[in-house]
Amino acid sequence: MLRIFTSDHSLYCAKLRILLRHKQIPFEESPPPGGGGSDEFLSIVPSGNIPALVDGDLVLTDSEAIAEYLEEKHPDRPMLPDTLIGRALSRERSRFSDTRLEPSLRLTFPHVAPATRNLKAINEAHALITKRLIALGEMLTRSDLPRDRLWMGDCGTIVTLEWIALFEGTVIPALDWPDAVTSYRAQMLTHAAVADEMTEYRPEMLHYMYEKGAL
Repeated sequence: MLRIFTSDHSLYCAKLRILLRHKQIPFEESPPPGGGGSDEFLSIVPSGNIPALVDGDLVLTDSEAIAEYLEEKHPDRPMLPDTLIGRALSRERSRFSDTRLEPSLRLTFPHVAPATRNLKAINEAHALITKRLIALGEMLTRSDLPRDRLWMGDCGTIVTLEWIALFEGTVIPALDWPDAVTSYRAQMLTHAAVADEMTEYRPEMLHYMYEKGAL
């Protein structure tokens, strides 16, 4: 059975679990032994990155690298389209989420707690998140990837959107969501793997917010 090391509120760990749930791949999950930066964990996962996958002798990190590996090893219930352009569009969505959308959200994390919140930084993050949502809306409008299927590029995107929605009105000001993003988010939440993951993951998100005093 696959073994994955995760942390409670990690967005990228939730992204990986959605893929595992969709592919119906059994896995065991645990926090890094000794903690994320411990010698014990580094002896298993030299990079110290989370999530980390252990599959026999293979130790692999980076959620996207893990996703690509699992897609090739477990081709049943494919999460990449069967066309060249479709696969490119799914991968583009993944990269946009990981390198544009999520980093704009991450700018807000140092300011979640009201006691340490910097309004200038929050407003700058809000502007960048807005820019990324507009770009995502345009990309979704131009893409013909069917939404009745869950693609690899959707896994991280939907988790990031759920964090943005949670932060809206509590950490950052209200957002003007593009219609294409709103409908995409609603459609993604109907997929069983996403719904099941969010049922278990949302309490971790809320716990994080309560710990920071944001709720």
